[in-house]
Amino acid sequence: MRGLKTTVGLLVVLAGLFAYIYFVTWKQPAEDTSSKLEKVFTGLAADKVEEIRVHPESGDSTVLKKDKDGWKITEPLAAGAQESEASGIASALSQLEIARVVDENPANLVEYGLGAPRIEIQFKAAGDKDFKRLQIGQKTPAGANLFAKRNTEKRVFTIASFQESTFNRSTFDLRDKTVIKFDRDKVDHIDVTAGDKTLELAKSGTDWKLVKPIQAPSDSTAADGLVGKVQSAQMKSIVTDNASAADLKKYGLDKPAFTVTLSLGSAKASLLVGGKSPDGAIYARDASKPVVMTLEATLLDDFKKGADDYRRRDLFAFRAYDANRVEITRGGQTVAFNKIKGAKPEDEDKWQRAAAAGGKPADADKEKMGVFLAKLESIRATSFVDSAAKTGLESPAMTVYAKFDDGKKEERVTFGKSGDTVYASRPGEPGAAKVSTTEFDDINKKLDELAK
Repeated sequence: MRGLKTTVGLLVVLAGLFAYIYFVTWKQPAEDTSSKLEKVFTGLAADKVEEIRVHPESGDSTVLKKDKDGWKITEPLAAGAQESEASGIASALSQLEIARVVDENPANLVEYGLGAPRIEIQFKAAGDKDFKRLQIGQKTPAGANLFAKRNTEKRVFTIASFQESTFNRSTFDLRDKTVIKFDRDKVDHIDVTAGDKTLELAKSGTDWKLVKPIQAPSDSTAADGLVGKVQSAQMKSIVTDNASAADLKKYGLDKPAFTVTLSLGSAKASLLVGGKSPDGAIYARDASKPVVMTLEATLLDDFKKGADDYRRRDLFAFRAYDANRVEITRGGQTVAFNKIKGAKPEDEDKWQRAAAAGGKPADADKEKMGVFLAKLESIRATSFVDSAAKTGLESPAMTVYAKFDDGKKEERVTFGKSGDTVYASRPGEPGAAKVSTTEFDDINKKLDELAK
């Protein structure tokens, strides 16, 4: 009995405890454990910052000023600033929070690395008469934060250590590293010179053409890609801001290994490439400026490309959806197909096989016609040869004539065979193109299925 009373008593105590937890603790509103950290510079808006002075650990101080066109470096030289870097510092200053106050009135700043701060940022926002200052010392023992102080205050606090990479920036870090500036959309001519070799491409509308060393349609994607590579090239380092004649000779820029000139109407932008630097980069400069820089050597890969790399490899410009008429001649016989527009907007277009002498037009199988056209539009040159001799093109294995774009455009491609190799040519283009024998045989097979 006594054991039973003890057990009942314990159950009563436990019930009371659970009731207390439920009604006193669980039913109370949850405590807000988040504490809003104090901003280092209260009320500062990033877009109002107009001048920043960066004194990094390396010692090469930089002055940045913002005008209507963006951020500029004014000291130690006049140059464009990397917009993301400058605006990143302004943004970080406006959002910077005090992680913890370490000492309100320190007796010795040296122990925090603030006797002679490693990093100092001075800045003015719109309306400020004096510069505000952020001074950064050593990392805390745990390494998660940095000791810091502001203005002339004695109070030492900590800020997150990841902010060091934002503020500890050299002049080169803050400088705009664009190698050469131009409006990409206005480029209408490319000239790449290497010694006595010249590659020229000219643009008409949206299409590029090779001008030298041969005249042929160009792959617009490849040509635009070359322009893009020059536009996106970034300095790896600055060798000198004001090169002398001796400097140009030293870096191989008196007689450049490569000269890339982009024409924008009457304006021109030229990039000169010299020798290799000790670290494997290449010396270069904008022809209009005295600055010598280094660039990644991989840029040379694009400058070394020959005419074949920029030739249009698609044999046909038409696409299955915009073809209007296709004539195929092989073995002395010609078969033609015409697209017939639907009588009403909602009606589908259809293809008809043109009538032979004394016959009538016949509807072509829609699916087979689509496959055949897709095979034609996808066949590409695998490489090029300089001469059409011994290619079989003098006795064509097949000739394809196509009209497209509502009949406004037309093209003709002739195929020849020499042994197991298939060649193709287009009127007015030099030499011949090699094409896949398998793909050519497949075109013949699909034509046979369509022409039955």
